[in-house]
Amino acid sequence: MPRGVAIPEIRQQLFAAAERVIIRDGPGRLSGRAVTGEAGVATGLLYAHFADLDDFLAAYAVDRAFLVSAEAAALRDRAGRGSVAGNLCGAILSIPAPTVLASARLLVARPELTERVHAVLGDKTAGLEAIESAATTYLADEQRHERVSRAADPAALALALVAVFHHLVLTEDSEAEVRTRTRRAIAGLVDPFTVASPRHDTAADRAGRPAPPA
Repeated sequence: MPRGVAIPEIRQQLFAAAERVIIRDGPGRLSGRAVTGEAGVATGLLYAHFADLDDFLAAYAVDRAFLVSAEAAALRDRAGRGSVAGNLCGAILSIPAPTVLASARLLVARPELTERVHAVLGDKTAGLEAIESAATTYLADEQRHERVSRAADPAALALALVAVFHHLVLTEDSEAEVRTRTRRAIAGLVDPFTVASPRHDTAADRAGRPAPPA
């Protein structure tokens, strides 16, 4: 690329390149040269935007954690409409699996980055912690809407949902398989606790229901 030509969205271009390096080669192979080579830009460009590699990786971790948090924030607004399992699937599966995989591998290799993410976004408000917290609140809201049984434990269910997704992302090679198995697991965990609330029944629902025995 000619010198002086601006590269749009260079930060995101570099972050995406770092993800590909982590997934393909592992976090131990991360370097400024590896990232810029994967991105197809000059090596010095990374250091024009970040103080050093540690600063770049911290910014990447915060950016990806914020991305997941943003998906979690919309979950509570879905309470009382749609299907409970469908709403949870929508929130969890809107997170790109490669992002979760790369972030998880990086944070295991560089645990100090977790502290930097929490310093920026706060505890329990970033990454999969945010999804777990949002799912807990959402399921409690659905209990108040009488669409989830009072016998359900929202916190335990939320933890199980996130754990299933995280496990599948780490162990499945196919993103399609991750999505299929996550949907199946969420339905299996949540559907037994999902109840029909009379106040949400439509006239069509009532018309199609058999009359109670005399």
